Amino acid sequence: MKSSLFSFPAATLAIGLLAGNPASAQVVTNATQIQSGVYDVEPGHTQVGFEVLHFGFTNYLGVFSNVSGTLNLDPKNPSASKLSVTIPVDSVQTTSAKLNDELKGDQWFDAAKFPNATFESTSVRLSGKNDAVVTGNLTLHGVTKPETLKVHFIGAGVNALDKKYTIGFEATGVIKRSDFGVKMYVPYVSDDVHLRIAGAFERQD
Repeated sequence: MKSSLFSFPAATLAIGLLAGNPASAQVVTNATQIQSGVYDVEPGHTQVGFEVLHFGFTNYLGVFSNVSGTLNLDPKNPSASKLSVTIPVDSVQTTSAKLNDELKGDQWFDAAKFPNATFESTSVRLSGKNDAVVTGNLTLHGVTKPETLKVHFIGAGVNALDKKYTIGFEATGVIKRSDFGVKMYVPYVSDDVHLRIAGAFERQD
């Protein structure tokens, strides 16, 4: 039997959404309505994207996946919230298999020696109704430096498929890879690395 894009339960979900399934209306977009608690990273829908300027010709993209971590969230007192994430470096992916292998090697990330990058928040400051500035310690390639992310809340609610309460954010930032000892081809491949992160978290009951 051939699989289909609209196989069950995908078909059921699609039809329900088209028909105005109440599940789609349960998502809130006001950060003050987020449920407090302890959340785990939902790795299937969390991506750490990066972009570098390649020899002045193209803005080249890549992504890390299989992220793990926790978020202790208190919407009524955001400054008390804490974020801790771990990113396996060998999850790096681009559109080039050869480059993927090079990036894992000792001239770049050296994944064998430094298998994980981590981020531990040290402060959370609201900058708008649905926005915050999160500062923390980023450890990459064996070096720890303070870095700052601009975080935007996207939505929260019960996932229609797995019935878990889920919240989602987008975060952006810029780091200098040479600060972490990753200097290969600087400045031909830009020292500035632009980050764009899709973060999904599930509340733990």
